[in-house]
Amino acid sequence: MKIYVAAVSGNSYKVKILVSLLQVPCEYVTLDISRPKLEHKQASFLALNPRGEVPVLEDDGVVLWDSSACLVYLARKFGADQWCPTAPAAAAQVAQWLALAASEIQFGLQYGRRGVLQGRWTAGDLETCQRIAAVALHTMETRLEQHDWLAAAHPTIADVACFPYTETAPEGQVPLDPYPCVRAWLDRCRQLPGWPKR
Repeated sequence: MKIYVAAVSGNSYKVKILVSLLQVPCEYVTLDISRPKLEHKQASFLALNPRGEVPVLEDDGVVLWDSSACLVYLARKFGADQWCPTAPAAAAQVAQWLALAASEIQFGLQYGRRGVLQGRWTAGDLETCQRIAAVALHTMETRLEQHDWLAAAHPTIADVACFPYTETAPEGQVPLDPYPCVRAWLDRCRQLPGWPKR
């Protein structure tokens, strides 16, 4: 298995987290996505992922280019049902948090961080990103007030998907102080056996 990642990518980090937790043997190919290299926009990489984004997973002829798809694949192939359950209600619970990771977390926390650190505003300005980020963090805080994990009574790929850009929220000028349950959840995640550092 080969996984294309970038050092600064939270979406790459999601996949690295699950690979580490499940102890999956793989080869990482780290791309330089900074200017002027932009290796993820070169023709050889675009042949794998026309979107020109990381991560990309290659395994026995399977090519996946979305972090959530990679998480589902890894969990189903190498993990127990715990990480990506198949029962309808449990699977839907995980799916709704994957959707949060791909919507409010992406447009609020991820794009806000990118804007602050790189001066590249993909979808709105800082105030817009902060507003969207508040929706994501409030949603998580509400769930975590009464539960240790986002989708189940144990960690799942929902937690993995939501972790990277929540952890780096302060880098996008979104403080986590108002969200004590989210901060406690971040600590619980980091304490899982095999959880890798960024």
